Amino acid sequence: MYYQIGDSMKKMKISQKSKKKKKIFFLFMLIIGVLISYHKLDESNIEISNKEFIQLITNHTFKEEPSILNIIAKKTMEMANPIETMNKEYLEHVAVIKEEKEEEKSLPIVYLYNTHQTEEYKPITLAEISVNPTVIMNNYILQDILKRNNIEAIVEEESIQEIRKQNNWNYADSYKASRVLLEKRILEYPSLNYFIDIHRDSLGKDKTTTTIDNKSYAKILFIVGLENPNYQENLVFTEKINQKIQEEYPTLSKGIYQKSGQGVNGVYNQDFHKHTILIEIGGYENTTSEVLNSTLAFSKVFMEVLHDE
Repeated sequence: MYYQIGDSMKKMKISQKSKKKKKIFFLFMLIIGVLISYHKLDESNIEISNKEFIQLITNHTFKEEPSILNIIAKKTMEMANPIETMNKEYLEHVAVIKEEKEEEKSLPIVYLYNTHQTEEYKPITLAEISVNPTVIMNNYILQDILKRNNIEAIVEEESIQEIRKQNNWNYADSYKASRVLLEKRILEYPSLNYFIDIHRDSLGKDKTTTTIDNKSYAKILFIVGLENPNYQENLVFTEKINQKIQEEYPTLSKGIYQKSGQGVNGVYNQDFHKHTILIEIGGYENTTSEVLNSTLAFSKVFMEVLHDE
């Protein structure tokens, strides 16, 4: 019996070592995946920091019970850029520039939010497989492009799910929850004049993907609710954007879907302001690369419309 106990203890130790090795390997592979994903975004000249990128792919939330994935994500969020860390003078220079930019910063005019924050895209890297990318990433990409063109935008980071929970609302009440945030932000930032609710389609890839100049894009669809008494104003503004997309990126837009009737929201908070638009970028099978291409295209067209206005 003594030998049996000894053998059992040895097996337990081997098992624990095996688990530890698996965790270390998983940690190593996840960090590699994050770095690859970050590098791909950096190649596209999108100014998204490690912290922001991890926030996108983790949907800004961690589960109540800490797991190895959450710990890794949290640690990665705290990582500084290794190149910047090596150069203290560069860091000090960046701090001065940031301080000067804060003083010059103009008032925000664009509000970016997601009524359905948990809508996900198809993961393609190990990091994305571990923590699926959601529609929230579109907000940060769009915000960065606008900022580079001297247009200030704010991204909503409060949890829609939490607001629903506090009010005992179900998923169908998501637009009531996002309305709470719209009302809140307009009080904080009276300068806001454009409100973009970004979603993702539920159709398969064959219906949500197109190729333009040998580059794959996630198709775009606009939705206008006809049960908004003043929907014509929202429709006119959406048509301006859609027309430019069709001119500059043929086949990218699936057009404007005008919705009303039983079983649909019909308003989509578009009664809040005439410049409130709902856009679906891609579907659940589209990759982050395809979604990125479409978000860049949309941002270009959107800025042209702002300029015209």
